[in-house]
Amino acid sequence: MPGIKDISNVWKNLKEVDLRPIQEEALRPVKLAIVGRPGTGRHTLADQMRRDPYKPGSQTQTLLSIADLNSEDRWTAADLIILMLDSSSDDFRLEQTLAKEWTDAGKKVLAFYNKTDLLGSQQVISSPVGWQMERVLYGMAIDDGFLQSEFVPAVLDLLPKCHLALGRQFPLFRSFIANRLIHDASYANALYSLSTGVAEAVPILNVPLNVADMVVLTKAQAFLVYRLGLALGFSTRWQDYLGEFGSVLGGGFVWRQMARQLVGLIPWAGIVPKVVVAYSGTYVVGHVVLQWYLTGRHISNQQMRTLYIKALENGKKVGQSMAARLPRTRISAPKLPRPRLPRPQLGRRKAAQLPALTAKTCLFCGRSNAPDANLCQYCGQTFQPVLLEGDIGPEAP
Repeated sequence: MPGIKDISNVWKNLKEVDLRPIQEEALRPVKLAIVGRPGTGRHTLADQMRRDPYKPGSQTQTLLSIADLNSEDRWTAADLIILMLDSSSDDFRLEQTLAKEWTDAGKKVLAFYNKTDLLGSQQVISSPVGWQMERVLYGMAIDDGFLQSEFVPAVLDLLPKCHLALGRQFPLFRSFIANRLIHDASYANALYSLSTGVAEAVPILNVPLNVADMVVLTKAQAFLVYRLGLALGFSTRWQDYLGEFGSVLGGGFVWRQMARQLVGLIPWAGIVPKVVVAYSGTYVVGHVVLQWYLTGRHISNQQMRTLYIKALENGKKVGQSMAARLPRTRISAPKLPRPRLPRPQLGRRKAAQLPALTAKTCLFCGRSNAPDANLCQYCGQTFQPVLLEGDIGPEAP
């Protein structure tokens, strides 16, 4: 079977694909409105959204609508309204009324109770039940950990078709979006390899994979690199990625490295190695791009080895999960006919000479016994053998 080194540079295949829908998705302007009373932290949140927590020195100038509660013209065209609330306040009747009007008008609204650190031991006065919306958050706009774990996933869930654009325009979302893109692409490649006949052999060094299927898997990696570049704010021209990642993808470098890491770790009971390779290889490619964005340079050999180990661990878990969901066919033993002992075969002449068997009467006790009995079942005396014509009995004394 041909090896991965026989695959031509998959980046050339991108010329055959229309990338405009992906570009349009990334370049689409996302209109966000941060609405609230003065002092609720509107500007603080806006600054946080324009800044990447992994690159504190850089900040974009993306336009945001920051409006008061009575500035209706500032949020009417917004894709998402973020309603900022001061947790130390005790009156949110106006905000709840406006939130209901916005929701009834089909707007997507996210309520954000800010400054929860000022409450101390107090409890937030208004409960989520009073808000007729899907999401109500409690936290601090200055807390990067809260923003990454709560705020960013909430916004992405409310705007499912704007992920690339959100990452490109607001650096706060980039790391989370990148990791989600990497996971989705890695899982999709693993699922594809499981559903086809890719690499049934154990992959050792050269990864004996089917060429046609490997083109599909590697092409999916190339699209992942392109999507990551768009989400992280890089160029929209796919040719600009050739210099950094063309040799990694087209030359099959990652596939061979993943195969080398698998040596000594196989076999894994119940796991198809091809699933682990497909997931792990894509995972490594994605994180190489992400690391390049975060640090501005390629990762070291030691970092690459650490990344391989983590990728294999995640790939193993995914392989186990997929294998557990595969339908299992119960194989039952075939039902065999009950054996029958052959009946003794007698010649026709001999069989015709056999008399009809009748019950045996014991000469000692006079009781009837079975025709084929040799001993009386009542007194234990021996029956004398019945001599047939032509048989020879014992010699007389």
